[in-house]
Amino acid sequence: MTSCCWREAHNEQSTFPTTRSHDQAALQSAPNADDGATVQQPGGAGGEGEENTRWIFGSSVDGGEEEFDYTQSPMVTAGKMMELAEGGYIERAEPILLIGECGTGKTHLLSGLCVAACRQKRRVRFTTAAALVNELVEAKHQLQLRRVMARWSRYDLIAIDEVGYVPLAEVGAEFLFQVIAERAERTAVIVTTNLPFSEWTQVIPNARLCKALLDRITDRAHILETGTESYRFRRTMDKQKKGSKPPEISK
Repeated sequence: MTSCCWREAHNEQSTFPTTRSHDQAALQSAPNADDGATVQQPGGAGGEGEENTRWIFGSSVDGGEEEFDYTQSPMVTAGKMMELAEGGYIERAEPILLIGECGTGKTHLLSGLCVAACRQKRRVRFTTAAALVNELVEAKHQLQLRRVMARWSRYDLIAIDEVGYVPLAEVGAEFLFQVIAERAERTAVIVTTNLPFSEWTQVIPNARLCKALLDRITDRAHILETGTESYRFRRTMDKQKKGSKPPEISK
């Protein structure tokens, strides 16, 4: 299963990567999923903690492969991300919703927030929506659902990636609702989705359940739109343009 408690794996000299494969590699699976994340405690204001936050959400806009390009997502700012990385939303149990098309940096930003929370010694769990549902369905079949649900409730922050990519069966939609509803106003959750709210019934066909889920996940939420243009597609096109330049003719 790809869900894991996350541990910091990058050193202080590296910049938090943009691509999904690097996002996944930035954090390693803990030996026991109940152990939570063991990380270094950040420093105070103006010290190591502030430097760590800048490392994750550097405000560089040079479009480099190693950093998030804020010029492509005007609705998301480095200042806002650094504010969220301080962790106040976790203490206030405020949800975060990252909405945008594939390849626009949703998972990258989600990963950065999870790293920041781990560095504050908070218990963090990452999963995709499909993996979460599969885990709970399997637990139900093994008569372990109550134990597994209790384990999920112990985290300070859970991050659910890719809501909207795969339609959920009714039982899966109910499990997703249960996990989010039980955390409402108690603990924080981050969700990424490629769908606007008006299209969530494509994932959760039960209109009433869908409305109830949106009502809880958007209450007091930080809603960030990452845009529509894929970073990966833009990078590919840029490489093709560079490769198609005619050779220079020496005089």
